[in-house]
Amino acid sequence: MCLGIPGEIAEILPDHPDLAMVDISGVRRAINIGLLDREDLAPGDWVLIHVGFALSKIDEEEAAAALDFLNSIGDPYEDEIAALRESTIDQG
Repeated sequence: MCLGIPGEIAEILPDHPDLAMVDISGVRRAINIGLLDREDLAPGDWVLIHVGFALSKIDEEEAAAALDFLNSIGDPYEDEIAALRESTIDQG
């Protein structure tokens, strides 16, 4: 299953402006935000993420609705978050 998962930007990485630390359901990961270079992204903004890339900026209400839906599907979402917790991402 392919999921677009909402995440909240915690910080834009100063040495890599195309990367942001994003909180995804309690898991923090570096996410590529290069596709959104024309957006004015800042900590606190929400983005829709797929395979390590932010695809679009979304508002908090849309993020909450997406998270409610993802939580309602149960195991597939939990499996995705568990895999994310176990993964590592090289920022170098």
